[in-house]
Amino acid sequence: MATIFEAFTDGWGRVLRAPAILFGVFLVTLLLAAPAGSAIRDSISGSLGSSLDGGAMADGVDADWWARFSDAATGLDRTFTRSVIGFAAVLDNLSRFLDNEEADASLAGLTFAYLAIWLFLIGGILDRYARMRPTRSQAFFGACGTLFFRFLRLGLIAAAGYWLLFGVVHAWLFEGLYGRAIRDLTVERTAFAIRLALYGVFLALLGFWNAVMDYAKIRAVVEDRRSMLGAFLAGWRFVVGHPLKAGGLYLLNTLAFAAVVFVYFLTAPGAAGSGAAAWAAFAIGQAYVLARLAVKLAFYASGTSLFQRSLAHLAYTAAPEPIWPDSPAAEALANAAGRD
Repeated sequence: MATIFEAFTDGWGRVLRAPAILFGVFLVTLLLAAPAGSAIRDSISGSLGSSLDGGAMADGVDADWWARFSDAATGLDRTFTRSVIGFAAVLDNLSRFLDNEEADASLAGLTFAYLAIWLFLIGGILDRYARMRPTRSQAFFGACGTLFFRFLRLGLIAAAGYWLLFGVVHAWLFEGLYGRAIRDLTVERTAFAIRLALYGVFLALLGFWNAVMDYAKIRAVVEDRRSMLGAFLAGWRFVVGHPLKAGGLYLLNTLAFAAVVFVYFLTAPGAAGSGAAAWAAFAIGQAYVLARLAVKLAFYASGTSLFQRSLAHLAYTAAPEPIWPDSPAAEALANAAGRD
């Protein structure tokens, strides 16, 4: 148990000691979303103009105007629904995720771009967390470029697993098994409890697959693996071979994410109005995005720490400057030899 908490706290320490990564990922997220937000803003501005609806929306929410806007909306404008206000956005995303609802097609390009950028950056991020010391931009982006095509191949394995989970397992649980289980039920609470239990089963399977793919990336970086099939199998072996450690750490990170969501629930603004209230609502929303990204990075950093504590000689990884492009594992061996 001590190793789990040590890896958890060490992971957060690695995230906080590398603020450039956290704020860099946040900036990329903000810049990627800005063009879409600007396009929707122009549509809203054109619809409201200087009408009475504009004054009503500035004071809060005009349901009649919003209904007219939604009926005429096309493309990205269709995403501007009442569920984007405050904490409702979190609940709407959670509901769509659990029920496997298709995302709006207008977001496909934005989602693909975000995933591609993240896939490029994650190699450098993991390399930085594994080394536990600052790396210059040349080394960081060198690791990003070296690992991008490897992770692209690993992504095919990940995609196959997610397709199986969302395309086959989800349908079997919620369309087949759930339908048969509630066929003769007359008590709604019992049906809700069964569905809640099935959500738990699905999330457990999804968490297991996420952990396997995370440790596959970690082992590919730390051990400088070229074969992504080998990295995948190594990640699987680590999770299956250390179920209490890997599962306990995943649960701790999940609780950290739940804490961030709960704080946002307490502070999320409603219909903000205009002026200072609108800017305050924007600031709270961006603080939530930043905290959510910090938790995402902590998943990777703490997983890296746990793996190194378990198999990769953690104490040797931090010392003298390596000659690029030595992997973190090679650096650890060189540091160990230098100390001997």
